[in-house]
Amino acid sequence: MRLSTLTRPQGANRALIDGEVAVEGASLDFVDEPVLVKGFRKMVRGVEFDVAELALTTYLTAKEHGAPFTALPVFLVRDFHHGATQVLRSSRDRAIPDFAGARIGVNRGYTVTTGVWGRHALAQAGLDLDTVTWLRSGDEHVLQYRAPGNVVPAPEGSTLEDLLLAGEVDAVVGAAIDHPDVVPLLADPDDVAAQQLRSSGVFPINHLVVVRDDLLDRHPELGPALFEAFAEAKRRYVAALSAAPPSGRQDRVLTRVREITGSDPLPYGVTENLPTLEALIDTAMQQGILRHRPAWEDVFAASTMEMSG
Repeated sequence: MRLSTLTRPQGANRALIDGEVAVEGASLDFVDEPVLVKGFRKMVRGVEFDVAELALTTYLTAKEHGAPFTALPVFLVRDFHHGATQVLRSSRDRAIPDFAGARIGVNRGYTVTTGVWGRHALAQAGLDLDTVTWLRSGDEHVLQYRAPGNVVPAPEGSTLEDLLLAGEVDAVVGAAIDHPDVVPLLADPDDVAAQQLRSSGVFPINHLVVVRDDLLDRHPELGPALFEAFAEAKRRYVAALSAAPPSGRQDRVLTRVREITGSDPLPYGVTENLPTLEALIDTAMQQGILRHRPAWEDVFAASTMEMSG
């Protein structure tokens, strides 16, 4: 089989892209998609790839609305998101519960995974999310999704940075604004996230891998073969983290996670990731992203449910 494959080159999949690791019985044809989120949209709306990296909540939303693809428990990207909420420097001393009734911008769509985890952190710190008016700067990947009533479009022609600097929103989530007057709401967000990891075992997942259902049905060996290849590429990356200084944020975060947990910072498999997956499902339900709580056997390919790597 030759499988069209959407994924962004990164440490966890580098050995696959470079050809150092192969998928048994299949060949991956990596597509050229410079803006990964545009590839997400192509997969969700038109199933344009056989195998695709996809944001976790985008996948869950698409699956709830009948998407004909299913995930493997291969979690390519993870990060700390307590720094996702930014405010004007003059607002940094404002207590998080006091943002009740505020207007807060969210980058792109309401279902964007970074925004979901960012709002999760705000809720944990005492903010009633239902009291906030959320202004999204774009539309949703999943056309059938309908957001809660307190989610509205941002004014056309204005960026979240414009709105924040003008005082038209009180904060933004997931926008990654680089401006001297804009700072994270939490002074040491990664330290707070690290403490959450120590206490709850939750290390946020951003992206996983999905495969067309018709391929999984016709080729029952495909799911396990893909899982094992992605896992082997990841193992090589994690091993390399010990051999050289971290070269970017993902490396730094994963190195810190390994120091905290004493184990693989990028575990693949359902069982190894249940605390994080449960937390994500809980918050997606609370935020009005999912209407029904999915069963794990409906989320992940049956042939990979017991695999770990």
